[in-house]
Amino acid sequence: MLVEIWSDIVCPWCYIGKRRFESALARFEHAEEVEVRWRSFELDPNAPFRRPGTMASHLAAKYGMSVQDAHARLAGMDQMAAAEGLDYDLAETKGGNTFAAHRLIHLANEHGIGGQVKEALLHAYFVDRVSVSEPEVLLDVGVSCGLDRSEVAALVDGDRFADAVRADEAEASELGATGVPFFVFDRAFAVPGAQDPEVFLQTLRRAWSKAHPPVAVVAGDGLGCTGDDCGV
Repeated sequence: MLVEIWSDIVCPWCYIGKRRFESALARFEHAEEVEVRWRSFELDPNAPFRRPGTMASHLAAKYGMSVQDAHARLAGMDQMAAAEGLDYDLAETKGGNTFAAHRLIHLANEHGIGGQVKEALLHAYFVDRVSVSEPEVLLDVGVSCGLDRSEVAALVDGDRFADAVRADEAEASELGATGVPFFVFDRAFAVPGAQDPEVFLQTLRRAWSKAHPPVAVVAGDGLGCTGDDCGV
């Protein structure tokens, strides 16, 4: 069964949603037969390469609030992340453009470690609080996950997988995704947002049942053997 997840690296709900989905997957009876594929989605495709200041200052300027009020608003999200075991300090995160980071995930998908690189990028942004638009950060993440340094360096310096990122984003729009995270199960069911793990678990089971319907038993004479009784 294929589960496709559209998300952005700088989306706080996406990391929370990832943890909640993983919690559900750990309880799913057929987890070993589930393939998870990470898809690209940019919350702000026009974001600058480097956004000056911190998230708190950016939020304050965007919504006309004080930096202190921005800190308070972000602290609420920090608490929700903590409930999932994630050490957020959103006020101190460093924003920027995520297009190259998404291209790196596509490279990782090609090598079968897309999930590992996705996790490392989320950790770098939310926990280490470094900018995932910086080439040296992308290089460190890729190499630490096992990718070849020269291949990652070439990707960062070029535009490889740019079309793949755009294709993912176009497909998200076609599927009706207006935000992230957005989970699609076997192209049969979609779950928007960082839902409760129970929602993900039930959807996994529904998708599995749809792909593996029970065998229909047709009534007949019932002639045959049952245990030691062959009705002779």
